[in-house]
Amino acid sequence: MTTGKVLQFRRGRHVVKERHFLIEVESSKSREEATKLVGKEVVWKSPAGKEIAGKIAGAHGNKGVVRAIFEKGLPGQAITTNVEIK
Repeated sequence: MTTGKVLQFRRGRHVVKERHFLIEVESSKSREEATKLVGKEVVWKSPAGKEIAGKIAGAHGNKGVVRAIFEKGLPGQAITTNVEIK
């Protein structure tokens, strides 16, 4: 099990996708390493103890960042917090 950090919503100039997040994974530093994580489960734990699950959908860029789609949208406070990758 590895950990990652929530960087930001997946967004464009005018539109924010509420369920899509960019996650920086500690163990991956390249696009090839990030593509190996596709399909794995991601869990974010709130300070109150709630868990929101998601799935890694693909790599984002060339520096090992991945895109994750969550079942429900994460709150804005989730940015810069840690997630577990199973």
